[in-house]
Amino acid sequence: MGEQFAIPGATTIGLLFKEGVILASERRVSYGYFIMSKSGRKVFKLTDNVGAACAGLISDMQVLIREVSAYSSLYILEHNRPMSVKSVAKLMSSLLFERRLYPMLTQTIIGGVDEGGPSLHVLDPLGSVIPDKFACVGSGAEIAIGMLEADYKDNMSLKEARDLVMRSLKSAVARDIASGEGADILVITNNGIEEESAPIK
Repeated sequence: MGEQFAIPGATTIGLLFKEGVILASERRVSYGYFIMSKSGRKVFKLTDNVGAACAGLISDMQVLIREVSAYSSLYILEHNRPMSVKSVAKLMSSLLFERRLYPMLTQTIIGGVDEGGPSLHVLDPLGSVIPDKFACVGSGAEIAIGMLEADYKDNMSLKEARDLVMRSLKSAVARDIASGEGADILVITNNGIEEESAPIK
């Protein structure tokens, strides 16, 4: 393979389970062959019912998350209700598409729970929005997706879903040099968002 543009790698996963959505990513931030940080955050709370998990340039994802969070807060003030998960995904899609000539180098998974139940959407750097039951983005995606494809099933319990996410991250970290250093996890249900960090064993 030819030389790549030294875009940071990652393994970022999102999946639906019976009561909600799990978003997770490992913490390594690399630039080419150099590990810049072992504590990079790639999983973010956007609203009280929606989160995002990203892979790509940390700076681009931080700018994008701040902008989407600000617009989401304005929507709540104007309409006195939270945005749906699909609306948040379409908002992010519009912001990415506006910058299509100089794209933000980030792939994003948006997940959350609203009146329609749990949902998950995957976005590329140009703003395409693809709904799915599970998704994986980043340099470790090709490794992790095999385990997700084999073991995912509808209406999984939270424990089953979390175990599958951690096994998928573990398989990617074992083979993808740009992924590692533990995981950050968001669990989104009707009760809100729970954040946790965990070692990848």
